[in-house]
Amino acid sequence: MIDVTAWMDGFLEALNRAFGDRVHFVGLQGSYGRGEATETSDIDVVVILDQLSASDIQKYGTMLDTLPCRELICGFISGKDEILSWEPSDLFQFYYDTTSIKGSLDELLTLLDKAAVERAIKIGACNIYHGCVHNMLHEKSEDILKGLYKSASFVVQAIVFRQTGRYVKHQKELLSVASPDEQAIVSTFLNLKNGGAVEFSSMSEALLSFARKWILENK
Repeated sequence: MIDVTAWMDGFLEALNRAFGDRVHFVGLQGSYGRGEATETSDIDVVVILDQLSASDIQKYGTMLDTLPCRELICGFISGKDEILSWEPSDLFQFYYDTTSIKGSLDELLTLLDKAAVERAIKIGACNIYHGCVHNMLHEKSEDILKGLYKSASFVVQAIVFRQTGRYVKHQKELLSVASPDEQAIVSTFLNLKNGGAVEFSSMSEALLSFARKWILENK
């Protein structure tokens, strides 16, 4: 598995050569950010510059092409002002699931009020509902269903945060703090993540019921 600390040292050196003191923030998301990475995990890097232009994006892409494990690198680059003006409900997961490597995202905290968390739950539930209905009718894809359960686990993180004021970063921990309905969603997600069998009809029905509950809960 990749030594992500050593890899990030090389990344930061390349980033500094490319952008110097324009770099406002660097962080890791996903499994490497949570300390749960496997051999096939993506390296999900967040970079925030003072500002971002199309030429900056091209320059960043060229930089990434020089790094080892290029096929595993993903993530997001943005300008600082854009992030500070972003839709707050999108920033909830972004803030709490990002491990800081350089700089801080704490300026975002003032945007993450109760209304932002409520919207994160509502929008997440609506997207899952729509995706579930579409998949049940048209695609009938097990992979799409797995992706929807992953999204649902993020919604459960927001639900638990709303209920407790605590962000639970690791999904396994949600099993001890979420309510029974949400525990069932997370348990199914973890089972699928670990290679468990897909029971398309029953899992789709359970996910649809979960999404409907939280759409109606947040009228």
